[in-house]
Amino acid sequence: MPDNANNSPAATHAQCTANAQRTTDAQHIGNADHAANAKHTGHSQIATPDVAHPAQSSALSDEQARVGKQKVLIIGLPRTGTTSVSVALLEQGLKVAHMAFTKQAFMLADAISDVPCFSDYRQLDGLFPQAKFVYLERDMAKWVPSMQMLLGKMLPHLEAKSGRFHPIMKRSFRHTFAIDKVTDPADEAHLIACYQRHQNEVLAYFHGREDFISLNISHAGSLSRLLQFLGLTTDCPTLGQVTDRAFSDSQIKSVPNQISQEGTSQEKAAVQSLPVNTSEHGLDFPKLNAGTHVAAWHEYKHPNKVNSNSAGPQSRKFFDYTL
Repeated sequence: MPDNANNSPAATHAQCTANAQRTTDAQHIGNADHAANAKHTGHSQIATPDVAHPAQSSALSDEQARVGKQKVLIIGLPRTGTTSVSVALLEQGLKVAHMAFTKQAFMLADAISDVPCFSDYRQLDGLFPQAKFVYLERDMAKWVPSMQMLLGKMLPHLEAKSGRFHPIMKRSFRHTFAIDKVTDPADEAHLIACYQRHQNEVLAYFHGREDFISLNISHAGSLSRLLQFLGLTTDCPTLGQVTDRAFSDSQIKSVPNQISQEGTSQEKAAVQSLPVNTSEHGLDFPKLNAGTHVAAWHEYKHPNKVNSNSAGPQSRKFFDYTL
């Protein structure tokens, strides 16, 4: 099940408490009017805050986001490596939200992935004119069974009335995968058509723009390519910490040596199944959420993680736009 997807009021309140203190880091949402598909130059660097540039669009119901730092929006579909990219950016010092259901989560985070970015990239492009967009590709033969596995876990919770997932989560999946319009949303032919349609629309929308990159995280040197695109250093990254932090106790028990739950940190660190590799082509991404695992983001501990349900000046309200 995706992390932070539960819309339970009690769970949401608990999740929001830690991030409520960070509201001073975010700028307030105002009003303005700007073309959603404005041409971007992509010259700003992630590591250097920029002067705020109001975004304007009548299609966005007069919303405006004043951004002190450039945003990174990861718009690949689920099961294309969004968690691996999110973790890599955490380790580069960025504040990252893996899914964002509130304005405040967007304002607190330097990078946002998954829901609603893969479905709302046009609207978010208008709200955040300094953003850089990262599309993630994956081999279809690997993506389809992985997505079928995910939908098998998610579909009961995506029901419009009875499902417990957040409304933004439900909307993104309805928009991209038409789960409310087909008999079997996990059908192979249907998923292939959804993937290809999404890919074609993304590539057409961002054609010729310098603020867009397409990556396949399984390709050698793909992490180096991303960091260079974002203007971040590729020297001595701290991604070696990924392995130790990403292991849950259940994962540790499953390794061949059957390391016990009480095993020392040295024993855990010795299990190197999630390392970041440095190849002749550069840095590669850590492989997280492999196989049937879907909770790596929740298990991964890092102070730069931004809560998906963060409360801000307007409580837990989302942006006022429609798809």
